[in-house]
Amino acid sequence: MFFSKVAEYFKQIDRTQSRLEITDLLSSLFKELSVSEIQPTLYLLQGRVAPLYEKVEFGMGEKIILKSLSLALSLDSSYLNKEYKRVGDLGQVVENFKKQITSFDRRDLQVIEVYRELKKMALASGTGSQETKIKILASLIRQLDPLSCKYLIRIPLGNLRLGFSDMTVLDAFSWMIKGDKSLRPTIERAYHLRPDLGYLGFLIKKSGVDELQNVRPEIFTPILMMRAERLSSAKEIIKKIGKCIVEPKFDGFRLQVHYSKKDKRVRLFSRNLEDVTHMYPDIVRGVIKEVVADEVILEGEAIGFDVDTETFLPFQATVQRRRKYDVEEKAKEIPLKLFVFELLYLNGDDYTNKPFKERRRALETVIKSSINVAKSTIFKTKEIITDDPKKLELEFEESVADGLEGIVAKKIDGVYQPGARGWNWIKFKRSYSSKLEDTIDVLVMGYDYGKGKRTGFGIGAFLVGVYDRKNDSFKTVAKVGTGLTDDEWKKMVKKCRMFQTKTKPAIYEVDKQVIPDVWIKPSIVVEILADEVSRSPVHTAGRKMRATKSGQGLEVDVPGFALRFPRLQRFRNDKRPEDVTTLTELQEMFREQKK
Repeated sequence: MFFSKVAEYFKQIDRTQSRLEITDLLSSLFKELSVSEIQPTLYLLQGRVAPLYEKVEFGMGEKIILKSLSLALSLDSSYLNKEYKRVGDLGQVVENFKKQITSFDRRDLQVIEVYRELKKMALASGTGSQETKIKILASLIRQLDPLSCKYLIRIPLGNLRLGFSDMTVLDAFSWMIKGDKSLRPTIERAYHLRPDLGYLGFLIKKSGVDELQNVRPEIFTPILMMRAERLSSAKEIIKKIGKCIVEPKFDGFRLQVHYSKKDKRVRLFSRNLEDVTHMYPDIVRGVIKEVVADEVILEGEAIGFDVDTETFLPFQATVQRRRKYDVEEKAKEIPLKLFVFELLYLNGDDYTNKPFKERRRALETVIKSSINVAKSTIFKTKEIITDDPKKLELEFEESVADGLEGIVAKKIDGVYQPGARGWNWIKFKRSYSSKLEDTIDVLVMGYDYGKGKRTGFGIGAFLVGVYDRKNDSFKTVAKVGTGLTDDEWKKMVKKCRMFQTKTKPAIYEVDKQVIPDVWIKPSIVVEILADEVSRSPVHTAGRKMRATKSGQGLEVDVPGFALRFPRLQRFRNDKRPEDVTTLTELQEMFREQKK
């Protein structure tokens, strides 16, 4: 398939505000692509040339892109920069100029050709690499048509995002084969074990959906992390899952560790599948020294440790370790300890379907840390087994007294459910300052321009929502205007400008009364603290509509949920949009606070 045809699909998807239409467009595109074309095209649809977990970045900012445009179009860079400031979208700028300028190099390129050149551009490194990148991009611009150039430019800029989620792609795979969503559960299970849309698309196109049954965990390919349900009392937890294994809940960085003894290779992945190995060299050294296995995939929580007082540090201190520069210096200042609570793969065997007690016993053979916390880096989380609510409550109180978040109760025979939230894990946290028992992770959907002091920031409040998993959509719960320092407001508007879009993304459901001044593509996740969950007719989370008696429209039948007095706690760079609090969880929180 020619890249120009793919660009036409990009255009249609970009202009569509219906998730069903996007699913249909994607399935049509997938049907037309050959076996060799579908994998690279799926990466390009994500604005990448590799899966999310592969650390392949273009390393090209706006200035470098402008140099490529200047070289390709033979235009003065200052003139191009002026146009960019006027239009505000480099993709639109190059499309406008390409319509006016005739190129002798003009020809239609196959999508595989464009992909290979983009990948070559991303992999270029070392002396002269910037010039190489500029020349490759300039060559592509000269050859491609105006519309193709518009979307081409957005890929290395990192702002292609077309407003659909990975779940929409999984539905499109099912529609491609059967014309409905019936194959989604099978496809999703494979995706959770191997979250590589390109690989899955290739496998389905080549061998059919039945081949997905054979997908297993693979070392150095991250598994989507399981999530816990939440309850607010020990009695409810015991009633729900009976005798359980109870572990402390740390407030740090959740990491998935992949280790091969053969070449002493370690890779660390965050919750959102980012390769963060370079950030935590002390964890890497600890794994090589203290983990006993040929090949293993582990999960744990990394938390800062004060060597002098031998106490754990609060998240505000631990978060300083998440950095790109001066990593070793910060590691000496704030060493990390990794508390491992899961074993998912060991020496070729898939442990995700084994009961937790079996995973836990296998984990005990893998970690060889000493009792002295100061001298070791990798530890098994401590555990107790109980069906006594009083004992569970006591364990919770002790964890809180130690400066931890609370506890996690795990079903003894529960399996590990990649990417899912289930009752095999239940977290027990408690806040004493509000009716809510926990903070809420939300997606930033848009923002309003600032007033008064915030005029200088360009932002006054931001609209946030939770995830409706059933309908693959984000629904609003609040506008947040408090809890941010001046620096955080500046950081927020900078993040928002990277992902702003002129139209509402198709997977957003927003009432006209809370429409923001600027829409943001699904990208930014923040943690919010609120006093309670209340009812609101203007927010769409949980809202139900009915036809008016006159038949002239819809009116609110059941008000939606809203967060009362929401304020920002922190940015959650470790979470993907689909990882935010779900509508089902919010409904449960609303019920819990009424008890």
